[in-house]
Amino acid sequence: MFRSLLLAGLCLAGPAMADVSPFRTPSDNIRCWVGTGEGPPDLSCEIVAFTGTPNVARPASCAGPWGHKYVLLARGPATMECGAPVRGKSATGVDVAPYGVSADWGGISCISERTGLTCRNADGHGFLLSRRVLKVW
Repeated sequence: MFRSLLLAGLCLAGPAMADVSPFRTPSDNIRCWVGTGEGPPDLSCEIVAFTGTPNVARPASCAGPWGHKYVLLARGPATMECGAPVRGKSATGVDVAPYGVSADWGGISCISERTGLTCRNADGHGFLLSRRVLKVW
């Protein structure tokens, strides 16, 4: 299914609009949205529950929850955003990224493993999300 996400994103690209394709890990604890279409891809992921501490300090401008939201563009460093994740279960029909499967969206790649979801871009920047480990590099 995770591979079909890549194919679906390539087949559905519209003339002037980006397509957004959601996927989730088997545990439904990590949920992501890949933007494809014109221009380079982008990836936004959220982790619902974790016990680890992010390796990026909370900025003074963030009064809300910290450590749940991550953004990765095809180039440049991964970033974290202030805010809580979407609550509840993922919508029916959202692609599941089975453990051991990877995908590439022309500059951004991810691998889903039992130990977490690792995503990186063409510059080597990325993140690892799991219940115990939250890393941005």
